[in-house]
Amino acid sequence: MARTSEGLAADVHDRLRAEIADRAGALWEVALRLHADPEYAFAEHRAAALLTGELEEAGFAVERGVAGMPTAFTAISGRGRPAVALLLEYDALPGLGHACGHNLIAAAGLGAALALNSVLGDSAGRVVAVGTPAEEGGGGKVLEVEAGVFDGVDAALMFHPGVYDWARAPLTAQVQYRVAFHGRAAHPTGSPTEGVDALAALIELFNVLNLVGRRLPEASHIQGIVTAGGTATNIVPEYAEGLFGLRAATTRALEDLTGQLHTCAEGVALATGTRAEVERATLLYEHFRDSGVLSERFAGHLSRAGIALTPPVPGVHLGSSDIGNVSARVPAIHPFVAIMDDGSDHTPEFAAAAASPRARDVLVAVTEALACTAADVLSHADLRAEAWARHPQTGP
Repeated sequence: MARTSEGLAADVHDRLRAEIADRAGALWEVALRLHADPEYAFAEHRAAALLTGELEEAGFAVERGVAGMPTAFTAISGRGRPAVALLLEYDALPGLGHACGHNLIAAAGLGAALALNSVLGDSAGRVVAVGTPAEEGGGGKVLEVEAGVFDGVDAALMFHPGVYDWARAPLTAQVQYRVAFHGRAAHPTGSPTEGVDALAALIELFNVLNLVGRRLPEASHIQGIVTAGGTATNIVPEYAEGLFGLRAATTRALEDLTGQLHTCAEGVALATGTRAEVERATLLYEHFRDSGVLSERFAGHLSRAGIALTPPVPGVHLGSSDIGNVSARVPAIHPFVAIMDDGSDHTPEFAAAAASPRARDVLVAVTEALACTAADVLSHADLRAEAWARHPQTGP
């Protein structure tokens, strides 16, 4: 009697779980090695070497230096379409180490890719492990998207450790802008009318933006700091500069907010007799677009480990990530899985949690769920078609 497609899928899932169980100790060792040796944006040389070494040894075709970044890489098993990408993050936070748990993200993506390669081989399509540097402010995935790394990919899968068990990530769009005011230096007592105070203009911009902030929509805000404000108290500052972080619920709303920043800066310059310069200081992170059909698959597989994912709490946003730019191009998932129950990431407590026994259990569970979800994408044309049909952009 012929086996049903459901039976074949269940067999593949069981084999993937067994493969990951056999690799659990080795994957945890990778996570701990990354945790003990944190590296920062675009300088994750030892992390990239460790991960690419594991993939190369397993027979993946590894390309280093992807998208012009020395610590970015792709590792490919199989060929053609369908294709699924597993995203590995491995940068840390200066002064806090792996307080965002990227050591676990890297180990989970690695383990899922290795298991898929071992169980499916070249038969099902293409598995791409993508090394993505500098998520913490550098935007490695943005550069990879622009370089075409995700072209020809049917789904991009990753998870993120956190303090919630949420099926999808409420991640906002964000960008930073540098605003500079140019005035004219003078002695504040001897020639007070000759000076044009650039710092006073910058301070006025903060005041105006504070008023603007009172009527911004939910999830939109502007946070600024002074990065240059003069050199001495007896010189009217001829130059002042601020750095402003802008966030909004959607990429379009962020573009509107950027326009308001330009308008406010130009208005202040006109009122104060200064000249304003507004320039983007970082890559733009788009908001995250969740693939509901794939997130549901992941949540179903993860539930076997006793971890139940729920929708995010309305109105709560958990920052921004360059996975948003990937999700604008291909169906993507970015669930949060808790490794501690209270507090926040980007803290010493979360860094400790990323090397805890609970983190080890979560690592094994999410690696299984990622591998099984990826296998479903590769094996089921109807699932791929539904994911693309519900994706906000044009299909493949």
